[in-house]
Amino acid sequence: MIKLYLKRGKEESLRRFHPWVFSGAIHHFESQPEEGDVVAVFSADDEFIAVGHWQIGSIAVRVLSFVDEPITVDFWKKRLQVAWDVRKRIGLADNPQNNMFRLVHGEGDNLPGLVVDIYGSTAVVQAHSVGMHLSRMQIAEALKAVLGDALCHIYYKSETTLPFKADLGPENGFLLGGDADDVATENGLKFHIDWLHGQKTGFFVDQRDNRSLLERYAQGRSVLNMFCYTGGFSVYAMRGGAQLVHSVDSSSKAIDLTDANIALNFPDDPRHESFAEDAFRYLQQMEQGSYDLIVLDPPAFAKHKDALRNALKGYTRLNARAFEKIRSGGVLFTFSCSQAVNKDQFRMAVFTAAAQSGRSVRILHQLHQPADHPINIYHPEGEYLKGLVLYVE
Repeated sequence: MIKLYLKRGKEESLRRFHPWVFSGAIHHFESQPEEGDVVAVFSADDEFIAVGHWQIGSIAVRVLSFVDEPITVDFWKKRLQVAWDVRKRIGLADNPQNNMFRLVHGEGDNLPGLVVDIYGSTAVVQAHSVGMHLSRMQIAEALKAVLGDALCHIYYKSETTLPFKADLGPENGFLLGGDADDVATENGLKFHIDWLHGQKTGFFVDQRDNRSLLERYAQGRSVLNMFCYTGGFSVYAMRGGAQLVHSVDSSSKAIDLTDANIALNFPDDPRHESFAEDAFRYLQQMEQGSYDLIVLDPPAFAKHKDALRNALKGYTRLNARAFEKIRSGGVLFTFSCSQAVNKDQFRMAVFTAAAQSGRSVRILHQLHQPADHPINIYHPEGEYLKGLVLYVE
């Protein structure tokens, strides 16, 4: 294992168990590692600090352990077993009403650069670092060892998440099994999961709790689900007794998937209609008061800090339009999944939008990511999902 030496004083954040080493903190290497190698991090005084994956870029090392230990199959088994035990303790694993959840959430599960989502008997694995990509077969072996007969298929989906400059040529495909059933269950509702071509790992499991909350507000309401993707909020609104549900997404493929999920749970139900349309255009053209429950769950407007200013303008503009058009007494569910936007900045954007509309607005709930997307207390950057439920007079 190649040694990496930090500049003097640059080990302080690591002493507080933050799992990243930035490139500017590095003094020198004992010898030059290959991208994705496991390296040992030492202080300027030659004291061991951590081991982790080396990668070219601003975040140079993603820490795997603060203990001097080899990164073998046994290491992956140990970490995955802990993650599995956590999901059992919070009531997600071994739950017949819910067989889809996140098993590994990067830094939140002390495995930075790795995401694993479970859909029934299929695990979808996504690498966000070169080191995790190179370790994918060991990770697959460890997953099977931990989950046993509950796991029949492992699909690797990292073509769009790895750094393109690394020139890895990753290909999506099954590491175990194949021809898996693409239907999974969330809180008793069934969904088609498009892990082959869909966004992320095929479904946004991070909105599970917030979809359940929306179901409680849906009775008798006219619901607009903007940026619907797979129609998760729409399906819950239907079960909650909504009078009508309209789903909108700019992607016709997303609309097809939404329609399929509605049909899977509510066949031939006339309350639902979908539209392949730009969100801003749809909000601009719709009649005022058409809906009294609106969901705004857009894709990340800011994937990095440089896009922050424009992202905040986008959130303000989007929410202002919804405030202007929602019926009096309506409820607005509004979200940001941009990690670069913190919850105070998002709340300020929504506040600005409310002020521009001149409506009286109350905060009913402040929302966040669920328990299977844990936040490492030493890595606050992991808190990415922000949401508000607002009552609009």
